[in-house]
Amino acid sequence: MPDMKPCPYCAEDIRAEAVRCRYCRSRLGPQATYDWHRNHREARLAGVAAAVSHAFAVPLSGVRLAFVVLTFFHFLGPLVYGVLWLVIPNRADGESLLEYIAKEVLDFARNLRFHDHRDRRDEPEPNGDRPSA
Repeated sequence: MPDMKPCPYCAEDIRAEAVRCRYCRSRLGPQATYDWHRNHREARLAGVAAAVSHAFAVPLSGVRLAFVVLTFFHFLGPLVYGVLWLVIPNRADGESLLEYIAKEVLDFARNLRFHDHRDRRDEPEPNGDRPSA
């Protein structure tokens, strides 16, 4: 007989290597971050529903139905879908769109500040003299 352990949620005996309880369907291990990406073969629109389905090990049709149902409650479905589209990376080893945008904005701000300081040194003083170096 294989090694058994009790489920921490329902106390039923399950296999020691199980990642999900077969009785209460609770996840037993930590969240796997390698599944947290939008590039799954089941992806349709932007891959958000497939990413959520894989990450939480729930049926894909249930996740899609949840987004449709949330649409009828203050238009939450598209809002949540859009936020997750920004947060979930497209590839498992890639960065999310939100991380990419934040990095580009910070680089732009650094370059803007650098150019601003350099331009001020070259500007003449209000009395017409060049600043001393």
